[in-house]
Parts: sequence; structure tokens; C-alpha cells
Amino acid sequence: MTGLLETERLTRRYGSLVALDEVSLSVAAGARHAVIGPNGAGKSTLFALVTGSLRPTAGRIRFDGQDVTGRPDHARARAGMAKTFQHSSLFTSLPVLDNVALATRRAAGLGMAMVRPAGRHAAVREAAMRQLELVGLAGRAAVPAAALSHGERRQLEVAIALATSPKLLLLDEPTAGMSAADSARFAELVESLGAAVTVLIIEHDLDVVFRLATRVTVLHLGRVLADGTPDEVRADETVQRAYLGDAALDDLFFGGTR
Repeated sequence: MTGLLETERLTRRYGSLVALDEVSLSVAAGARHAVIGPNGAGKSTLFALVTGSLRPTAGRIRFDGQDVTGRPDHARARAGMAKTFQHSSLFTSLPVLDNVALATRRAAGLGMAMVRPAGRHAAVREAAMRQLELVGLAGRAAVPAAALSHGERRQLEVAIALATSPKLLLLDEPTAGMSAADSARFAELVESLGAAVTVLIIEHDLDVVFRLATRVTVLHLGRVLADGTPDEVRADETVQRAYLGDAALDDLFFGGTR
């Protein structure tokens, strides 16, 4: 198993509760790799272990050829991981541009000092504006982040993550709470990212998953139930039995054509 990101028998226990049970996966460079599963499948635990905000009980994590199992989240960020969360973590009182510029400053080793607006440094401002253009927010650069819609905040979070020039972008339930139109726009944004950025997405919206993913891993009760191309996962009978308990979910997988 070789990939930009690899987990080997990754396990997390809480006493007698096994939240993640010997999960091994490989995320190829340039892939759009989705992790799906019912509630309680272990998706959030996997995300926390990969990003370094939680330590595994057992198993290993390798990123870009290096064992990062014992490294904290900030060290993984410096190595090329960037992440967004289910819940926004923006400086809502600051303009959109300054939110991105602060991340740009940090990535450039200029520190996070806010003695003056981060966007006033010409090179930082230009770099931050490029990220806003990429995510479609250049026209909102001067407005406070608090004034953005829910979908726009998600776009801003991606711009902040991209400002660090990551090798791997980790997205945790990025379309949660979005309208169908916002979800479609967010999918377009992810599609627009170049192959230099590998994406690992934890997502509940199967329309988004099967639109974006080049590979899908299905978790169930903390274990890998299936792993393959979207078509392979759609056709897997074990996935259908475990994941599809009603006609509504069946429609998400098969569009009501079974």
C-alpha cells in the first residue's frame, strides 16, 4: 500500500468502546478520496486521528513518506496537511481578506501578529487575493466574515486552508447545513482544485461524494466495510445492506433506478 497518506491498522479505544478498529487505507496523490458511513461509523474519529488532534490507541499514520503518528497537529500542518472543520473557526470580526492573509502570513513565516491589518503587506495581500479568486470570494474581500452566508464561510475556510499551500486538504463534513445549491457550488470549487492538492473528504451528502470522489472508503462500526471506486462501492451488496435501510438512501445511491 503506497499513497500520500496511509493508515495502518489505526485503532482508537475509549475503555471497552472501540471507536475505530484497525482501519487501513491509502490516499493516492492527486486523489479525491471520500470516507462515508452511517452515524457512529468512526468517520470523525478517523479525521481527528489523521489530523493529529487525537492520538491512536494503536496503529500507524504515514504522510508523504514520513511516520507522523506521534506528531502534533501543528507539525502535520507544517508538513503539508490543511483541514477544515464541521464548525466554522473564522475571525468573524475581521474582513474576509484578513482572514486569508493571516494564514498566508503564517505560511510565509511572518507570524500572526495583528499590530496592523494582515492584508496591508503587499505580497501577503496579493497571495490572499489569489486564494479568494480561486474560491469565488474576491468580490467579498472587504466585508467582515460575519456577514458571509453559511456557504460563503465554507468557501472562505477552503481559501484559508489553501493559503498554506497544502499537499493534502482534509474536509470534515464541508456541506453540512448547506442548501442543495450551495452544496453544488462547493462541489464545483473542489473540482476546480488542481491535482497538486490531494483531497480527503468526510461527507454525509452522497450526491457530493459520488460527484467528486475518485475513490470511496466505507466505514461501519469502526471498521472498513468497503473500499474502491464509486461504481464498485455502489454495487457492493455489503454496503447496501449496512448503509441502505430505506428507499430514501437507496435513491441517493441508485437514483431510484434499481
